[in-house]
Amino acid sequence: MTEPLTFEPADPAREALGRLRTEVAKAVVGQDGVVAGLVIALLCRGHVLLEGPPGVAKTLLVRTLAASLKLDMKRVQFTPDLMPGDVTGSVIYDPRTTEFQFRPGPVFTNLLLADEINRTPPKTQSSLLEVMEERQVSADGVTRPLPDPFLVAATQNPVEHEGTYPLPEAQVDRFLLKLTVPLPTRDEELGVLRAHHGGFDPRDLKAVGVQAVAGAAELAAAREAVGRITVADGVMAYIVDVCRATRAMPSVELGASPRGATSLLATSKAWAWLAGRDHVTPDDVKIMARPTLRHRLRLTPEAELEGVTADAVLDSVLATVPTPR
Repeated sequence: MTEPLTFEPADPAREALGRLRTEVAKAVVGQDGVVAGLVIALLCRGHVLLEGPPGVAKTLLVRTLAASLKLDMKRVQFTPDLMPGDVTGSVIYDPRTTEFQFRPGPVFTNLLLADEINRTPPKTQSSLLEVMEERQVSADGVTRPLPDPFLVAATQNPVEHEGTYPLPEAQVDRFLLKLTVPLPTRDEELGVLRAHHGGFDPRDLKAVGVQAVAGAAELAAAREAVGRITVADGVMAYIVDVCRATRAMPSVELGASPRGATSLLATSKAWAWLAGRDHVTPDDVKIMARPTLRHRLRLTPEAELEGVTADAVLDSVLATVPTPR
């Protein structure tokens, strides 16, 4: 997502969410597009996969967003020895009561930061499947709902392969968005150095003045407003045509599924609402196509050897599928 984050302040909920950028910028330089993606995921009740090289403030970004949203946040550092119960919780024996009791895991929060999720084996990765899709945890025959709102923000480093486990396709598909966190520009990196030279401590967000400017009530109002965004039949057909075109590309082994199409519809509506419109335009679909669909495409081995990327495929699709008026 390369478009800047723009909030129109006419709506109180939109105005509250619009202040997020100011708060996040107190600790994180740049990354407006990533902030927009995280907000859209919250509006759509989705989850986000953050991918970028080490040291680009992926963890700090999520921590600052949570601090700006009056939301509870917990962080899990995914490691090779992490067990599923360490994430979702487990049933333990209490010798004082001589009964078994459920000890909730860190998923019982509003915003779960799954740091370096590709460093843990598939068994532990899959423990998040029910959590992300059903927003509940089942243990000892009892189903326990998670708080609302609930968002999983998972990070992974694309350049490190040793000691990593690729995410299963079923789990990747459960992420609403895959956001790439780029390296900062020269001016942005200079700003980072100046902040640290001035005593900035990323572990102390209160010291830089990060304040909570929105909460669950504002999110609920915003979600209701997004649900009222209208979509013309021509734009809806355009979303379907874009997704179907990915399946016909010769460099693609597995294209976007119907779930990808419904996700693109949802994210386009959220982007249109943030832009202050009451309807979705084809440009909204184009802006959200890459972050919504890039992780849902599986390229052929030949295409990967040739250096073809999912974003390049989507660029080609968007350039060839006729845009409705």
